[in-house]
Amino acid sequence: MSHRPFHHGNLRAVLLEEAEAVLRERGVDALSLRELARAAGVSHGAPRSHFIDRSALLDALAERGFLRLADEMRGAASRAPGDHALALGAATSAYLRFAVREPALLDLMFAAKTDGPSEAVRNAADRLFGTMTDIMGAGVEAGAYDARDVGRLTMLLSATVQGISALVTSRRITTSQGEALVDDAIRIFLAGVSAER
Repeated sequence: MSHRPFHHGNLRAVLLEEAEAVLRERGVDALSLRELARAAGVSHGAPRSHFIDRSALLDALAERGFLRLADEMRGAASRAPGDHALALGAATSAYLRFAVREPALLDLMFAAKTDGPSEAVRNAADRLFGTMTDIMGAGVEAGAYDARDVGRLTMLLSATVQGISALVTSRRITTSQGEALVDDAIRIFLAGVSAER
């Protein structure tokens, strides 16, 4: 067996990259620390210095997924400064793109969040929800809605984008239909909020 060199102690990152590839190609059931070690060219015990067991690996993948999705949504929203509707649309579209690109990871993320999550997974999920709350909070500054409604509207946004993503990833609708639904949902969402005021 050939061993790959790991410069600057990057074995953990290499294992997570490999685990994401396995998750993407073969699903969560195909993930094992022993197989990841073999793919990375290290001893079968080497991953245990980073992940005590398979559950720890799954938690690390979920944590990484939540953080990446939060960053992608925040980055998308930041490209539309001063226009809340555009920022909201960009952020929800970023969520949909992530779901289409990483459906197995998204499933793992939300399974880990609801199934006795570790503190790291809980914190990462909170960061995603905090990002959505911040994006919605920008609507208060834009005069789109009242600060008292931000929590409720954030939950509604989360449920809406997750539902549309589930329709796309289960192939009940196409990605372009999902994108159109996101646009419609944001338009209806903002119009409904305005009508309530």
